[in-house]
Amino acid sequence: MKTLHYIFTLLILSTVFIGCSSDDTEVLPDALEDLNKLYEFSEADHDIEIYSEKEKLQVGFNEIYIRFKKDDAYLSDVKPTWMPVMNMENMKHSAPHTKLNNTENPEIYKGNIVFQMPENETETWELILTYNLDGEHRENTYQISVKSASNDLKKVQVFQGKDGEKYVLAYVNPKNPKVATNDFQAALYKMESMMSFQPVKDFNIEVDPRMPGMDNHSSPNNKALTYNSATKLYEGKLSLTMTGYWRINLKMLNSEGNVIKGENVTKENPESSLYFELEF
Repeated sequence: MKTLHYIFTLLILSTVFIGCSSDDTEVLPDALEDLNKLYEFSEADHDIEIYSEKEKLQVGFNEIYIRFKKDDAYLSDVKPTWMPVMNMENMKHSAPHTKLNNTENPEIYKGNIVFQMPENETETWELILTYNLDGEHRENTYQISVKSASNDLKKVQVFQGKDGEKYVLAYVNPKNPKVATNDFQAALYKMESMMSFQPVKDFNIEVDPRMPGMDNHSSPNNKALTYNSATKLYEGKLSLTMTGYWRINLKMLNSEGNVIKGENVTKENPESSLYFELEF
């Protein structure tokens, strides 16, 4: 009788164990589930997915994530490169961009693009992707949409400096500014040709935020932007003492201390020609 009771107990425990095992199957989270999928391009034997924190690509700095999928598996060894191209009516030009590199998740590639202008009815952006798949070199061109920022605040500056060189300066962070001393980041590139932009690494960018609607007052504890080789961005501090519209006046100096673009803000000169805009 004890033997039968023992066997019966084992059967019950086995049933419970099997039931718990089937109910507790681990579902791995999607590494990009908090981002927006902007595009999924399908080729004959693979797919390409493009993600961003933004709901659409916009003029200014864009952080972009890309995955390559074949046979329901994501690939980590395709060695992709990219080239954004604006097709204007009489010419073409590219945009400043970083390399595409593997993230901590090797199946996800990450890079940044600074779009200088939005698309319009006759001028459009495309993205050229090159990569290796099954030992073959692939190249595909995809049309992408780039819009103006919804609030139309100035977040990128394209200009010729006093040294005769052309530059692109883009606002990066803070994405969600606060009444506080914020970590401030920007990206700076020099235009070498219509299709080539190189990061500038040895400049200094002075920061003077002002509120034009409040007697153009400034704020304390701002820190100039200097290049950080780890993040490959210019970093400093941005002090915002209240909510509202801010004009972030900037003055850019080269490694020798010569002014390349921008002016000091004074009573006679209430704003710099080099600036970003914020409203929160």
